Amino acid sequence: MPTINIGLTEEQRQGVINLLNQDLSDSYVLIVKTKKYHWDVVGPQFRSLHELWEEQYEKLTANIDALAERIRALGGFPVGTMEGFLKIATLKEHSGDVPLATGMVAQLGENHEQVIRNLRDHVDQCSEQFHDEGTADFLTGLMEEHEEMAWMLRSFIEGQALEPSGVQPAAESKTPVGV
Repeated sequence: MPTINIGLTEEQRQGVINLLNQDLSDSYVLIVKTKKYHWDVVGPQFRSLHELWEEQYEKLTANIDALAERIRALGGFPVGTMEGFLKIATLKEHSGDVPLATGMVAQLGENHEQVIRNLRDHVDQCSEQFHDEGTADFLTGLMEEHEEMAWMLRSFIEGQALEPSGVQPAAESKTPVGV
């Protein structure tokens, strides 16, 4: 391979590649969970959640491809096995766990928030430690997409629990500020 001369040292590029591979691994764990819940959700909000998660895993698919391509552009190789993903991901699987719809939404929301925290840290490291503003900008865009997905999930369950039987527990009422 020809020498890459983009203003970053080999050490800087490798540091960024390592961060990107962690982000790629988290994205794979998150897409697997999102698809699993997309398949398994039941209850009165089945259709809404089924469609929301389809939209989200389509975004995650595009992000996964962009992460892998960014890694290649920096001269690295993306992790490409489930064993590799699970080894470096910060997100964990929940094997055999099929929660109620509210639990599914909450778990995915928490996972997106973990990814957001990781991306925020990786943006800082790319900028301050590795001097790669291009990757910092790229990761900022991914972070904004995860912030929107997390918001959608939080908004979905705010104020109510969803049970597979269709029964909704007594709802707490909230009074908007200034009313």
